[in-house]
Amino acid sequence: MSLQTWLQARPALLERVYDLTHRFFNWADPLIARIGYERADRWLRPFEKPAKEWSFDCRMCGQCILHSTGMTCPMTCPKNLRNGPCGGVRANGHCEVKPEMRCVWVQAFERSQKMPLYGHEMLWIQPPVNHCLKGDSAWINMLTGADVEYPEGWRAIPSQVDLKQAIPVLPVSSNGHGSSL
Repeated sequence: MSLQTWLQARPALLERVYDLTHRFFNWADPLIARIGYERADRWLRPFEKPAKEWSFDCRMCGQCILHSTGMTCPMTCPKNLRNGPCGGVRANGHCEVKPEMRCVWVQAFERSQKMPLYGHEMLWIQPPVNHCLKGDSAWINMLTGADVEYPEGWRAIPSQVDLKQAIPVLPVSSNGHGSSL
């Protein structure tokens, strides 16, 4: 078993690392703002990109929602589906496009069930991917709020909505977590 496979089989551990990293970036935000977000992005990307590619097969969409998808990158779905599986998931849980591959969303659901902090976020509706952010640091985009800003013409809806409750149309929080509506 590879280290990557071992890590991915332990989403609760990855969730703790994510939570600590999230807390660190929020704590460091005033310093990062003084350095400049663009400069910090350039410094951070060479570390963030290989670490997330190795750990999660990350595609650097710039709007990371790993904590909301069982520490499984939804951008690895061949159809780039951001809010759950397509109708073609095979009976054995494999992908209709790549039959040798387990469905990303089956894995995400299974892993989210093992996550005590953010596992419930699996039921939240995520915004469409803003491809203008591709390649940027998701951490810097979270600090600046770019990960929840919508290009002109998009209808602004909450980035994360709990499906168990009514869906009000409210401004989105810039911390990447929103609030439990």
